[in-house]
Amino acid sequence: MSETSYDASCIQVLEGRAAVRKRPGMYVGSTGERGLHRMVYEVVGHALAEALAGHGDTIDVTITADGGVRVVDNGRGIPVEVEEPSGKPGIEAVLTELRACTIHSIGICVVNALSSRLEVEVRRDGFRWTQEYERAVPLAPPARHEETTETGTTITFWPDADIFETTEFSFAILSLRFRELASLNKGLALSLTDERDTTHTVRHSYEQGAQDFVSHLNSRNGEPIHPTVIAFVAEDEDITISVEIALQWDTSDSESIHSFANSIRTDEGGTHEVGFWTALPEAFNAYARQEQLLPEADDDLTRDAIGRGLTAVISVKLDDPCFEGATRTRLGSTATRTYVQKAVHEHLTAWLNRNPTEAAAIIRNATHTHTRTRTRTRTRTSDSDAP
Repeated sequence: MSETSYDASCIQVLEGRAAVRKRPGMYVGSTGERGLHRMVYEVVGHALAEALAGHGDTIDVTITADGGVRVVDNGRGIPVEVEEPSGKPGIEAVLTELRACTIHSIGICVVNALSSRLEVEVRRDGFRWTQEYERAVPLAPPARHEETTETGTTITFWPDADIFETTEFSFAILSLRFRELASLNKGLALSLTDERDTTHTVRHSYEQGAQDFVSHLNSRNGEPIHPTVIAFVAEDEDITISVEIALQWDTSDSESIHSFANSIRTDEGGTHEVGFWTALPEAFNAYARQEQLLPEADDDLTRDAIGRGLTAVISVKLDDPCFEGATRTRLGSTATRTYVQKAVHEHLTAWLNRNPTEAAAIIRNATHTHTRTRTRTRTRTSDSDAP
């Protein structure tokens, strides 16, 4: 998804910081470890939005020796000119007001509101700019420094111990999430460095995208029923939506579905999952009837039968996602359901016809009668599930 411009006119003020500090759980999910790490994800999401818009391809995250987190990107840099109607410099407006912007989420302001201290550095318009905050209050106007040809934003924040139950970041949790993000965004290089105790760095970059994600997830499950990870990407420029899907079946009884909208985990599903699950039985039943892999007298394969042993990644990217709830765990964009359903049906049908041996193996698995009671579980993406 590309943007033609990104300047102060993109910014619309919604609320101040008081509501965030009063009810932090509404914005980051909790004041425990989950909410603490959500702070990092929000800042990384700000940088990732630049990459999705075609501006920047590198994000470097560091857990600093004194317990803060620094996120560096090579995007365009936050606008520095005065924006209307607040009359504030763009940096200050973005960091002190909840807002709806054409590119970025509200998260960067939320992070500032829930931090005891935050420092921002912007490389834009030929200069380096800096500003510091304490609990979202600017200590001084943005300061202009030396000239530079570089562009991008660096945000360093220290979570407020008066808000959070813990301020200790987990390298393992962050690394797993960043591997997940890298696999969902081909061409993105995302690194994590820990400067506490001894310095340690990991770097993530994946060329096969969601296909790599499914391969990793299935490496810990049963034996694959078919060797090829089914993967495809579809895009509609008219409605500015793209979908990337990867799926593979194995011999386990569990169903593992991982869905995302603009790389945000949609743990409660939404319209993209509805479209996926509408198309999957349709495509398999049509193929099974066509190839006479189901007796005429038998009923169609059910959704549960087809889901047995399935690991799937469903990733959609759209310009104006509609999420249900402030924590954005369920996608409500109505057009997404129709588009995903159409894309899955077309691409899966084509794959089944090209790969009859593997297709038959999947259908046999769905029709197989287990002698033991099947316990169907729905595995949502958690920190331990990332690639």
